[in-house]
Amino acid sequence: MYLKFQNDLIGYRGLSWNEPMPPSVRSYEDLPTLITLMTGDEKHRGASESTLDVLWVLYDRVLTLDPQAPDDPDRDRFLLSKGHGPMAYYAVLAAKGFIPLDALPTFGRYDSMLGQHPDRALIPGVELSSGSLGHGLPIAVGVAAALDLQGRVGPRVFCLVGDAELDEGSNHEAIALAGRLGLSRLTVCVIDNGSATHGWPGGIDARFRLEGWSAATVDGRDHDAIEAAVTADQQDRPHVVVAEVGRKG
Repeated sequence: MYLKFQNDLIGYRGLSWNEPMPPSVRSYEDLPTLITLMTGDEKHRGASESTLDVLWVLYDRVLTLDPQAPDDPDRDRFLLSKGHGPMAYYAVLAAKGFIPLDALPTFGRYDSMLGQHPDRALIPGVELSSGSLGHGLPIAVGVAAALDLQGRVGPRVFCLVGDAELDEGSNHEAIALAGRLGLSRLTVCVIDNGSATHGWPGGIDARFRLEGWSAATVDGRDHDAIEAAVTADQQDRPHVVVAEVGRKG
């Protein structure tokens, strides 16, 4: 299922940028086409590429979200902590109708809604202004705890982090707290591309299991495996899915 990024342009299919998103664009195979529209300077292309499959599975198969009502209090929450290199994220948001096609070519411009890091004040459906590593998971723990306190039954919280982020101490505190609180509405997806400086004895999933999380490790390019892992029974505890995508290179 892995669509490798290409340097050459993939045909734009004659779509008009100011028209509603047609059904033909709403597929995984169209994401590279949307990505090639973003011609602004991109410093973290590898980081973007590594997240593409997990992002698509979440938005296409898992998350309960409505682009026409992005602030619905009963929506699922998705927090992209791995906010550097957001082109894949923007392409998925466009494919799902959260942002217009004509915004994509403005990526990286001073007056664009699509900056080098996602901005929740500018982009509908974005829950977290991210990019500074180590912030997303602690915030996701806070969001999940707040929803528990509000007594909301339906909304789930998903957070996507990079393996290198787990070197940040704030994440270790968040992992421990989520386990102690039993935040069963929380699922964390770790994109493992071998970037972590320190790692963890026994693998990334062992770090979470130690704190009482349920855990699974999957091929980060296998869409069916990703879906099965993120929707598995969490057994009344937080859940982590480690998506292995090959070493960064």
